[in-house]
Amino acid sequence: MYYVYIIQDKNKNLYIGCTNNLKKRIEMHNTGKVISTKYRAPFKFVYCEVFISKHDAFDRESKLKYHAQSLRRLKERLKESLK
Repeated sequence: MYYVYIIQDKNKNLYIGCTNNLKKRIEMHNTGKVISTKYRAPFKFVYCEVFISKHDAFDRESKLKYHAQSLRRLKERLKESLK
């Protein structure tokens, strides 16, 4: 299984990632072991999508990161969760 996830830092900034071990990856973010988020911890888990295909998961992550409309639509659905 592959997971596309969104976490939120204390300043309400979002981070989108993809992994095959969600629990371990979130723990790595919160303990400063991920270079791109090292100084932004702690994080709040906000959202996750599950995929069987690695290709599908990374494609979805890419769409959320690089196509503003995809992320905007998801943010509309998660309005209360992102407060």
